[in-house]
Amino acid sequence: MTVVDGTPAAAPSEQDVSRLLPAADIEHAVTSFMAASPSARRFDVEGDFDWSSADCGRLTEGQRSAVRFVTLIEDHLPGYFALYNRFFPLDEDVDPADFVRNRELYHFTVRWAQEEDTHARALFRYQVASGLAEPERLRLELAEEGRRRFILPFDSPVSLFTYTLVQEKATQLYYQQLRAVIDEPVLAEILNRLSRDEARHFSFMADMLERYLIRYGDAVVEPIRDVIANFRMPLADTIKGYWRWALRIADTARYDHTDAYEHLIRVIRHAVDAPSDRVEALTQFISACRAPV
Repeated sequence: MTVVDGTPAAAPSEQDVSRLLPAADIEHAVTSFMAASPSARRFDVEGDFDWSSADCGRLTEGQRSAVRFVTLIEDHLPGYFALYNRFFPLDEDVDPADFVRNRELYHFTVRWAQEEDTHARALFRYQVASGLAEPERLRLELAEEGRRRFILPFDSPVSLFTYTLVQEKATQLYYQQLRAVIDEPVLAEILNRLSRDEARHFSFMADMLERYLIRYGDAVVEPIRDVIANFRMPLADTIKGYWRWALRIADTARYDHTDAYEHLIRVIRHAVDAPSDRVEALTQFISACRAPV
């Protein structure tokens, strides 16, 4: 039971957890994220890479395939951003209290979207500069996937943050694994920059999830469990031949989203000093869902 000013508070309800955190909590999380990513640390597609040296001839066929794959995933940013706008709308139909919460989160969302869009532009530029793809053909290929709506099978904010936490960490880990086997300096530097961004995006989602756990305790368990029970990486249901492609790039560098689960467990344990039986059962369930190494 939560105690506020010496008075026992009612147990959190599903309705509580189905909403965003209070605006002050979101503001603190956003401020921490912004402080960790000042403009001086962000990279510039036009000026930070020696594009004249990009050479896909130094990549194996599997590495080329991996670059094409991650470009498709990153370039779907308009679909991801639209999902956040559906979850957290900012229009005249929104209750003022919810608008305030949504507006605080929007400060993060637009920065996150800008950084993810930079990822897409860097990978597009690499494919063209290195000779891996022709620009017009690549634009059409990206448009074929980009036109498809991105949806997720849940509707609560805490579920969305849990999903994004896992997805961002899994992506970060894959970029690090791919970087380790790449012998092409321009692509290696791109992957370094992308993995750093994904690590910070993960940290924001971890901060938000910890705040939910601290505030709502066991009421957060079911939404987290539901995400893990039904987890699929972005575009797994839309890219033609996704699973064959995913297996192929995993042969080039380890690619398994369940590698992110141990990081989710750490977030839960960090937030909960004295875990209840339900929280313990949740961490055991997440651990059991990890693929064997």
